[in-house]
Amino acid sequence: MTKVEIENRLRQFIEPHYGVDLLTAKAVKSIDVDGANVHLVIELGYAAQRYLDALQRALVAHLKSIVHSGEITIDIHVKIATHAVQQNLKLLPNVKNIIAVASGKGGVGKSTTAVNLALALAQDGAKVGILDADIYGPSVPMMLGLSGKPDSFDNKTMQPKVAFGVQTMSIGYLVAEDQALIWRGPMVTTALQQLLKETQWDALDYLVIDLPPGTGDIQLTLAQNIPVSGAIIVTTPQDIALLDAQRGFGMFEKVNVPVLGLVENMSLHICSQCGHEEAIFGSGGGAAMSDINKIDCLGQLPLDIHIRQYADSGEPIVVAQPDSRIAHIYQDIARKMAARLALKPRDFSSKFPNIVVQS
Repeated sequence: MTKVEIENRLRQFIEPHYGVDLLTAKAVKSIDVDGANVHLVIELGYAAQRYLDALQRALVAHLKSIVHSGEITIDIHVKIATHAVQQNLKLLPNVKNIIAVASGKGGVGKSTTAVNLALALAQDGAKVGILDADIYGPSVPMMLGLSGKPDSFDNKTMQPKVAFGVQTMSIGYLVAEDQALIWRGPMVTTALQQLLKETQWDALDYLVIDLPPGTGDIQLTLAQNIPVSGAIIVTTPQDIALLDAQRGFGMFEKVNVPVLGLVENMSLHICSQCGHEEAIFGSGGGAAMSDINKIDCLGQLPLDIHIRQYADSGEPIVVAQPDSRIAHIYQDIARKMAARLALKPRDFSSKFPNIVVQS
């Protein structure tokens, strides 16, 4: 038994969230061969706490074909790094990575998707926040069962409100539910910058930003001024939604924000009475868009009444029914999203010394 043989065998194991083998993902930190025994150290770069045991079992089973009599021991841990953002933008203090959740149009379930993905990341051991950037139609407070103004200990910054272990901030905490915000674009941009930068985020691995729908001036300005590590696009299968989602993809391309993948929402309708599944919005649209743009389709979510019911009740389905089929889909999408981010270039600016020139 040699290290090279182990490496060759590992190259045949495609890790389902990275989409590549663990060696290509640079997740294999050491391989020790002692006679017939093999010891591996694996470091995943994405939130995956509840997946580690399953991955360990799968790797042991995969290596058994060449390690016949010896013992296989595998240590797996998670280390979430900070990844690069757009040029000329500084990272936000206490936030490693910002992931933008966007859509080309409204009504595709973007906010529901963003909230459930944030909760799924938190369940997998990450420190997660969610910023409700939809100033005109904030929905995160209702989905998380939160209300009331956030605390401020210095009268300058705000403390995030917390639900289910996720730190949150929204304009919905600062205005009455029935108050309409009749603001022009510059005011909205300024308000969002304040919500983002004047919130005392606590050592976040991921900050999920629920962007407003569309690709207008507001969205473009936000994409140019917020240090984003990656983005995902939420769409539905019908052609008109995909057309708008394509515009969203183009916006991120122009501002050099990598698109981590596409989420196809409402891909199937599941009847609450008989369980019959029907593609009422068409099928194959998300996969086709992924192929055209060379991005991954991270997953497909059904149109199911329980997603809406739990979101309206302030306890999203990932929390209310964590072992359900739908919750597992959200959990898988969240891991793929974070794993695709882990493959992107890292940010090393914090390791550079400060240079001061004095006369």
